[in-house]
Amino acid sequence: MSAPLWDITALAVDAAVAETPMAVRARAALPEAAVTVLAPGDPLPQAPDGGRALHIKAHPGRFLRPCPATRHYRCCGYQIIHIGENCPMDCSYCILRAYFRDRTLTAFANTEAMFAELGRVFGRDPSRLFRVGTGQFADALALEPITGHTRELLGFLAGHPNVVLELKSKTADLSWMEADPDPKTVLPSWSLNAPVIVAAQERDTASLEARLSAAKACVRAGFRVCLHFDPICWFEGWEREYAATVDMIFDYLAPDDIAYISLGSFRCLPELPGRLMAEGRELPRYMLGEFTIGPDGKTRLLRPLRVRQLRFMARRLAGHGFSRGLYCCMESDEVWRAALGQAPRDLGGLAAHLLSRAHNPGGTRPCS
Repeated sequence: MSAPLWDITALAVDAAVAETPMAVRARAALPEAAVTVLAPGDPLPQAPDGGRALHIKAHPGRFLRPCPATRHYRCCGYQIIHIGENCPMDCSYCILRAYFRDRTLTAFANTEAMFAELGRVFGRDPSRLFRVGTGQFADALALEPITGHTRELLGFLAGHPNVVLELKSKTADLSWMEADPDPKTVLPSWSLNAPVIVAAQERDTASLEARLSAAKACVRAGFRVCLHFDPICWFEGWEREYAATVDMIFDYLAPDDIAYISLGSFRCLPELPGRLMAEGRELPRYMLGEFTIGPDGKTRLLRPLRVRQLRFMARRLAGHGFSRGLYCCMESDEVWRAALGQAPRDLGGLAAHLLSRAHNPGGTRPCS
């Protein structure tokens, strides 16, 4: 008997969404999982055999929301479509460890309500361009073979050409391509890291080679892709390790295949190290460096060290011919100028710059 996907051994479905297409797909994809239909107020079942539970439910709130930002750092203007919560992968640095205190995965099945909300926003002014993504409170594609959420979303977005959807993942899943979306409206996206970090700190994720092979397959199908180095971790030998990943990118991709690349130094909520130790996990060496508490309340590497990281990465990427689509994630203008030689205001604003990169491969300014 084969193990369920992601070790999901319990499938809990709220009665209100039990007959939705997503719930039907999930039951078919997880034939070995114990299925419980929950009436209002029923407790979530425990997953047997030390596995995980997947809870399919209705989301009661807003589906579209701005990326969590702070006035102290430059935000990229990304907007989140909230499709679910928690992640089956196990990355030591993940902020979701602080947000979600258990192993239960959640997917929202009331897609009719989601599409009604999105339709009102996206259809209000068809000349307004949007850059959205689903990979903030969950990996965008980890549950796609089970839920079909992205394929459903892409079918809806086919009627909204003013929207570009970024699919940010650490998997190599390409099943979403079955929806046959317009390549101009989707940005497949991968988080990358140093080989030693991927091997030891990103458990249950696809290998770097698998992620980049998936990116190459997308390029061959006509898509441009996005890459994210976030977090960049500080440890002995980090320059060598990150240089290896940057060099590997261009074994698979050409600079023009990439819409943009983000750079973000490791940062976390102060309670993260304690969470890891409570789980019985040894603190990774990159968490034992020189840190301070930033204006956003997060633990951050000291500014001179962050600048050194960002400058190193920018120069290595430039050595391969990539520089126009580079940006820093959640950094101040001072750090931007020290690391990249320019601030977002020099680009006409970071959100506008990335919107232009997303909707216009040649870099022309979008309509406003």
